[in-house]
Amino acid sequence: MKTILKMRMSNQDAHYGGNLVDGAKILALFGDAATELLIRLDGDEGLFRAYESVDFLAPVYAGDFVEIEAEIIEAGNTSRKMEFYCYKIIAARPDISPSACDILEERILTTKAVGTCIVPKELQRYEG
Repeated sequence: MKTILKMRMSNQDAHYGGNLVDGAKILALFGDAATELLIRLDGDEGLFRAYESVDFLAPVYAGDFVEIEAEIIEAGNTSRKMEFYCYKIIAARPDISPSACDILEERILTTKAVGTCIVPKELQRYEG
């Protein structure tokens, strides 16, 4: 099972100088994608237990568009292990003008992670 979310980073998402977006914002988007997958699989939001790994590979800035991919790669009795990827698909170009952007010919992998969520057995409403 896989999901894809797309969204634009805003000035409110920027946390550092130069309009750099905080990595925690990307992790929050991974959490949103995980929630959707758990609802689709189990009919319940579940809870994020832990990240096994998180790698920040390229910067994301206010005005950039990102695409989040998430997939359940293992499903246990109550645990669901997932892979997450964040790609930059449109880059803001404030060097040209405040509203300029470039559509990227190749998306840029900015963040990847592996994490596990838990859905207690009594809350699983669908038979997987």
